[in-house]
Amino acid sequence: MTEVLKIEHLHKTFEAGTLNENHVLKGINLNVEKDDFISIIGGNGAGKSTFLNSVAGSFPIDYGRIILENKDITELPANKRAKYISRVFQDTKMGTASRLTIEENLSVAMRRGQKRGLSRGIKEKDRIFFKNELKKLQLGLEDRLKMEVGLLSGGQRQALTLLMATLVTPKLLLLDEHTAALDPKTSQMVTELTDQLVLEKKIPTLMITHNMQHAIDQGNRLIMLHDGNIVVDIKEEEKRNLTVMELIDLFQMKSGSNLVDDSLILG
Repeated sequence: MTEVLKIEHLHKTFEAGTLNENHVLKGINLNVEKDDFISIIGGNGAGKSTFLNSVAGSFPIDYGRIILENKDITELPANKRAKYISRVFQDTKMGTASRLTIEENLSVAMRRGQKRGLSRGIKEKDRIFFKNELKKLQLGLEDRLKMEVGLLSGGQRQALTLLMATLVTPKLLLLDEHTAALDPKTSQMVTELTDQLVLEKKIPTLMITHNMQHAIDQGNRLIMLHDGNIVVDIKEEEKRNLTVMELIDLFQMKSGSNLVDDSLILG
């Protein structure tokens, strides 16, 4: 196995030194291998989003190191990390530009990490490439390259966002509850597309989910956060054979706490 991401002693505190001080991440250590698709689960306030934001570079951390493919990116801001790290958010509007067309959005995504400059628009060879990629979505978008993205449904837009995030294969993909705002049928479609793209392009992935069953079903590894620490980390066969109730029991044994967030079970 090849290590892609190494996180060492990660700490993050908000409003330090005030009455509202909140020490959210408390020394997280995690090694991510090249073939890892890791589902991340935990109750409200466990630190899931703060953890993903720390990896993405959304804010500086208090202490620790984040190393991506042997490069220390701890001090890199989010815009610099975007060259290596792609992210899909829960909000279906966050990954695309509403007033740009589908092909314009894809063109921007294709040039991620490159120096900006003047060009003569979208070339025909790019359109052929875009159409072939869009066919993977099975939504008919390959015939709507000139349509403004703002006219798409939430599910179509999230599928396009996921395609854009992986158009140029990133070193790491972050999925921040990216199906939570979708109806069940559309959520299933985006889930299947996620599995397809991650497997096809062999992208190391960290995925937050609010649903224990999804965490068990997706990926090859599952970690559970509690009170700013990883309390459960299970892989491969052990993960696949788990039931939700067994996962709850494992969490309670490892954390010494009862799980009170019903959305994790029922979501």
